[in-house]
Amino acid sequence: MTRQDPAPGFWPRLPTWLRAIVLGLVIAMLPANIWLLFLASLRVPLAAIFELVFLVLYVWWASGGGRPYTTQAVRGTDFRRRALSAKQWTWGLVAAVFFAATVHASIVLLFRLVPYPAAAFRQGYDLSPIPSLGLKWLVVVISAVSAGICEETGFRGYMQRPMEQRYGTTAAILTSSLLFTLVHLSKGWALAGMIPIVFGAGVLLGLLAWSSESLIPGMVGHTLMDVGLFAFWWTGVAGNFTARPIGETGIDRAFVAAFAVLAISLVPVLLALSRLRKQKA
Repeated sequence: MTRQDPAPGFWPRLPTWLRAIVLGLVIAMLPANIWLLFLASLRVPLAAIFELVFLVLYVWWASGGGRPYTTQAVRGTDFRRRALSAKQWTWGLVAAVFFAATVHASIVLLFRLVPYPAAAFRQGYDLSPIPSLGLKWLVVVISAVSAGICEETGFRGYMQRPMEQRYGTTAAILTSSLLFTLVHLSKGWALAGMIPIVFGAGVLLGLLAWSSESLIPGMVGHTLMDVGLFAFWWTGVAGNFTARPIGETGIDRAFVAAFAVLAISLVPVLLALSRLRKQKA
């Protein structure tokens, strides 16, 4: 299908890949930081309410609602707006849950091979000023939901979708995954061993969006992944990683178990992606 742009001018004359990258980054990163502004200026419960309202309006607009009316169709296409069947919901949720498990098993294995740099991972994620554990969990969950919705809309929607139509699926997924990885290199936790994990997560999320023809399963999986990242790896709200590298302990049962979880959780993801592709055929 040929992509039709709504109006002539400078913007439509730019290469599709450039427009997709610029628009995808803007759609992903600017809205994702609104939550930080709310959190910095309001009490946590009120900030959470404002953010949820904002996210509802954001999804409504990004999926084709509101003005400008001339871009409604393109926004709906880029958001991959469609109704999912019951089977697509089932396989999409299977992929989402096991995707999150795969990512966390990968991180556990990484830090059984090299020491876990807790200080680097906690940099910029200090929740100690928040007075109660319940409010800390609220911040964790809203942060994960915000990142899941905004980043999937930007990277797997507005960035990847136009490139799929113009350059094909492989180029689109690899490009969105590369940009997804590069954006996160500014984080303190972005050490060398995390780069293939982040890139691999981007590829799986890109495949999920393409296979399901929807951003919703990816948003669920991304949110589940980020709840674990925020709660455990970045803030310590859910506990601390204390296992030592196998260079010190040798290969133990915990290492074997983490490897087994990685292998076992990846299989349902790949199976679900295959079933979703057959559903859309």
